[in-house]
Amino acid sequence: MAALLSGFFPLLILLSFSSHFPESFSAEETVKTFIFRVDSQLKPSIFPTHYHWYTSEFADPTRILHTYDTVFHGFSATLTETHAAFLANHPSVLAVFEDRRRELHTTRSPQFLGLRNQHGLWSDSDYGSDVIIGVFDTGVWPERRSFSDANLGPVPARWKGVCQTGARFVAKSCNRKLIGARFFSKGHEAAAGPGGLIAGINQTVEFMSPRDADGHGTHTASTAAGRHAFRASMGGYAAGIAKGVAPKARLAVYKVCWKNSGCFDSDILAAFDAAVNDGVDVISISVGGGDGISSPYYLDPIAIGAYGAVSRGVFVSCSAGNDGPNIMSVTNLAPWLVTVGAGTIDRNFPADVVLGDGRRLNGVSLYTGVQLKGKMYPVVYPGKSGELPASLCMENSLDPNVVKGKIVICDRGSNPRVAKGMVVKEAGGVGMILANGASNGEGLVGDAHLLPACALGSDEGDAVKKYVSSSPNPTATIDVKGTVIGIKPAPVVASFSARGPNGLNPEILKPDLIAPGVNILAAWTDAVGPTGLDSDPRKTEFNILSGTSMACPHVSGAAALLKSAHPDWSPAAIRSAMMTTASITDNTNQPMIDEATGKPTTPYDYGAGHLNLDRAMDPGLIYDITNSDYETFLCAIGYNPKLVQVVTRSPVVCPMKRPLPENLNYPSIAALFSTASRSPSSKTFTRTVTNVGQANAVYVAKIEAPRGVTVTVKPMKLVFTPVIKKISFFVTITADSKHLVLDDAGAVFGSLTWTDENNKHVVRSPIVVTQLDPL
Repeated sequence: MAALLSGFFPLLILLSFSSHFPESFSAEETVKTFIFRVDSQLKPSIFPTHYHWYTSEFADPTRILHTYDTVFHGFSATLTETHAAFLANHPSVLAVFEDRRRELHTTRSPQFLGLRNQHGLWSDSDYGSDVIIGVFDTGVWPERRSFSDANLGPVPARWKGVCQTGARFVAKSCNRKLIGARFFSKGHEAAAGPGGLIAGINQTVEFMSPRDADGHGTHTASTAAGRHAFRASMGGYAAGIAKGVAPKARLAVYKVCWKNSGCFDSDILAAFDAAVNDGVDVISISVGGGDGISSPYYLDPIAIGAYGAVSRGVFVSCSAGNDGPNIMSVTNLAPWLVTVGAGTIDRNFPADVVLGDGRRLNGVSLYTGVQLKGKMYPVVYPGKSGELPASLCMENSLDPNVVKGKIVICDRGSNPRVAKGMVVKEAGGVGMILANGASNGEGLVGDAHLLPACALGSDEGDAVKKYVSSSPNPTATIDVKGTVIGIKPAPVVASFSARGPNGLNPEILKPDLIAPGVNILAAWTDAVGPTGLDSDPRKTEFNILSGTSMACPHVSGAAALLKSAHPDWSPAAIRSAMMTTASITDNTNQPMIDEATGKPTTPYDYGAGHLNLDRAMDPGLIYDITNSDYETFLCAIGYNPKLVQVVTRSPVVCPMKRPLPENLNYPSIAALFSTASRSPSSKTFTRTVTNVGQANAVYVAKIEAPRGVTVTVKPMKLVFTPVIKKISFFVTITADSKHLVLDDAGAVFGSLTWTDENNKHVVRSPIVVTQLDPL
């Protein structure tokens, strides 16, 4: 009898809990999408699958959107807040979070990264031929030459994915290059349901399939792995041989973002689940928080999904965000992610605004239509009267009687840059001067405007406004100069690139590094013109875009090359190779500068530096990180075992003595001290390096201590042998608050570099020292 009762015990618990299940929804309550993290090990045995459990005990089948069983255990469902709160008390539910909307972080760059055709990483990795990159974005335009499978071998046998068909996307849309494609829309459609906060998917301009109606996904996919050896340009700009970073790598596209309406966490999490099951090696996701807030890792589905992928050996690259140059603007902060900021390359598209008094103001332009050819036109600034919509050239804000036949000055901000040009054109203007404000500084971004236009930095923008206000008959013309190569200095940290410090855990330096992200040429959709505006009738095979969205796939492609050359390397090892070999100088051999200010940059701007693939293939030493190391880190930042399990899936026992988060074996070192301390403060860090170079190697430490800081390393010499491949060392950082001179971000910076004989390997780690107010 006892045995019989014990067999029914799970069912009795189920019935007891379900007896309080809310059976109806209040008409006044709004239905929202919630994501439930469930302890899968508690599934009663009477249910054959987790789906049967979820639909029997938690929610009606019609309300469940996705079930997750690989990188995440649980489900997403459309429920009222009352229903969700009720389920949050279920003994099997570890966490509940509301679905959030995310935003997209909107070919010469491979050479600029140090890739060469005849030798080095490209040839040593066979251009990444058997590595599979999963791109989470807006889909793909499969007919582009960038996705040709000519001369590629068979699809890797381990691939388990599908080519999901739908509107204008058939099974033959995939090939040996584009080996898989899926789309995820349930979270989006639920958010657009009755009383939803967003519009539904407009199928007159969008495809219910993996086909890309936006262009962003096609651009990022071809940046990471587009084929090469054919000529390309955008209306004559950036002419050259088209190529992605890993030209032979295979692509799998996961459409999680939709034209004009963003991307939803529930769909992104479903894509992580699918991609890992499908067999991808690298995931590239140029998406981030649309609300400017970084959630704790246990409430962040991108961080959770990425952990599930990384813990299974998949490298995950994320964009850092475009809210620079504001400090602490960087997003995608989890230490298992590779967070990528943006820099310039040595190519530019200069244009001048020529004023009636003869002055030339330098800017940029990607306008491809009929030029002004030196003809002078009256100039007007609609914002001089103080009307904000008019100064920003917002829709319907310009008076045709004022702007017709004139060049119009528009301030940058609020609405898309290309949309401002359309507003000017529709009001009868003949050209536009796009002026940066103080927040954008001197950072310039080229756009394929629909009328003659030139973007100016803040200083030049102020100069042209002053000219207009002081001259009785101000005139100007726009002189577009085309493509210029060999620009110096480069790289420069893009003004829009998000900056540190890490707002969640300053002990982990973010961004990790920067990569090309300004004026990047890559493939484009046929569904929309190069401006991305529905009213733009032009078609182009390639487009030029800027953003950390463009930087992220450079690192994804780089990871594919490194994975192909070193199949046994973990995601952390690949990141370490990139970070410790990154460049911190430009092509004039001077420290990199900040585009926004023209001043030298710091690791809060560029992390470990600019990606340099010529050196990353052979880094000498790597800082590796295991899954248990990440679990210990989560315990160290104060997560209890239940919260750790939300991220890691498996139950974790945290150490009795709370570990230090700064002892995660990261390739950078960040020391935090309290401002309350009057005497010198000291911290000791532990790091372990693995020799991946010559078996018998000796490395010596070189220290560049931050100002007002003492740094010591023990031991100062690392001796490796065929038997001794891993060595730990200690770094002690002592800061004297009396002599510490912090920068505007409240930090000082230095480095620790390990070098071997003849400086063949230079393994550099940035050091950040900052003071924080005590809690």
